[in-house]
Amino acid sequence: MKIVITNRSNVPIYEQIKQQVIEAILTDELKADDQLPSIRQLAKDLKISVITTTRAYKDLEEEGFVVNVQGKGCYVLPKNENLNYENVMRKIEQILFEVLSLQERIDLSDEELLEVMQTIMEENRNG
Repeated sequence: MKIVITNRSNVPIYEQIKQQVIEAILTDELKADDQLPSIRQLAKDLKISVITTTRAYKDLEEEGFVVNVQGKGCYVLPKNENLNYENVMRKIEQILFEVLSLQERIDLSDEELLEVMQTIMEENRNG
């Protein structure tokens, strides 16, 4: 797994790391029992503070994605389907808020937006 951070983002670096690790877990790029890079190694690779990587890993552990085994490293936990559902729903909501913002920008009616959504959904089902 490759983590890419940007200083130009409004998202804090620890949050960028956390989001990318979560995405890798949800897409099965990282699987249960996979070991994450050590905090020091990740900090060195990304050229950031150890404090920043520690915060990202601590948040991941608190949210139930990883477990930190003292002296051995940080490991991916088995996927919790409820947690998976909540994270995907959160992502869908974020995208829908973005869609609504774009809808407003071009003064698209709710009916027109729903028609676009239905068309896309039908095309997606039909392959």
